[in-house]
Amino acid sequence: MTKKVTVLGSTGSIGTQTLDVIANDRDQYEIEGLAAGNNVSLLIEQAKQFHPTYVCVASKEAAEEVKLHLPAGTKVYYGEQGLIEIAAAGQSDMVVTAIVGSRGLGATLAAIRAGKAVGLANKETLVTAGHLVMSLAQERGVAVLPIDSEHSAIFQCLNGESRSSVKRITLTASGGSFRDRTREELANVTVEQALKHPNWSMGAKITIDSATMANKGLEVIEARWLYDIDYDDIGVVIHPESIIHSYVEFEDHSVMAQLGLPDMRVPIQYALTYPARRPTPTGRLDLVKQGTLHFREMDEQRYPMMKLAYAAGRAAGTATTVFNAANEVAVARFLRGEIGFLDIERVVESVLEKHTTISNPDEQTIAETDQWARQQSEVV
Repeated sequence: MTKKVTVLGSTGSIGTQTLDVIANDRDQYEIEGLAAGNNVSLLIEQAKQFHPTYVCVASKEAAEEVKLHLPAGTKVYYGEQGLIEIAAAGQSDMVVTAIVGSRGLGATLAAIRAGKAVGLANKETLVTAGHLVMSLAQERGVAVLPIDSEHSAIFQCLNGESRSSVKRITLTASGGSFRDRTREELANVTVEQALKHPNWSMGAKITIDSATMANKGLEVIEARWLYDIDYDDIGVVIHPESIIHSYVEFEDHSVMAQLGLPDMRVPIQYALTYPARRPTPTGRLDLVKQGTLHFREMDEQRYPMMKLAYAAGRAAGTATTVFNAANEVAVARFLRGEIGFLDIERVVESVLEKHTTISNPDEQTIAETDQWARQQSEVV
């Protein structure tokens, strides 16, 4: 029996790799829906290849253009409301949320309310509203399967294990584009330099986040919700080769790790096929050929975004929403050339200092806080 899948963010890095996995094993899947932003030409190509029932684009104008190239029966949605509708529409067994940023929250909640399993590549969803997402998923009996390589690794290490026996989880970080530079050497780095990730092929925003270590901070907050674990029991180490994707220590001091070449198609496919495994169109890890693996302690002085992420996570409530929103805006400003690389952390810290945390926020409060943080982040 084929699995029906809707991919939100189908033209981005994770979205295109998800479709690559599906194309490699076509008999196993049926694409129910595809949602993209403004990359209309690529979405049209994808729709012609996979024949979805539903598509969604960013604007009404883009929707009108898409309609000209799709079969008459294809339903076309647009905008934020369209994204929410396509997430809940049809007979999808799984919705892969590969949208960058907090825009994925409403769509993720809509998918869960509709009883669809979620393949979560949008970490900002749990960062901004983990308490809402995970409680709703538990209430509806819906699986939330992580697609991030680190969280897929932790998820796999925990399979069949008692959560009460877990002593600590450790997320590995490549160190990003500037892992071998001092802070003094970062003052004048360019956007082009920041976008050259040494290991992974990713979108612009997540590549910058890897360089600042904000991405790992987001994953720490995400881990708290995925695994119901205290921040004191979540660690981060720098592992330049990105071969060990993360590991778990148990109370008997046994350590389980998941290893593989740095290729996002592996965790993507595992989320799609869980609990089964199937062949992937990826390379095979040869540890003898790899030879050596290296590890460095995470230095919060070198990477202040880690310290800010832990502080926001421990403050909980709307603090994590502010951390995420401020970072999104700061990264966008850096990519536009408005601020320097080190100004990203300055913006995030400044906005967090201005914020008074609200505990247990509802969806409306989260949206209002998110908007406030974005406005503040544009001017500091």
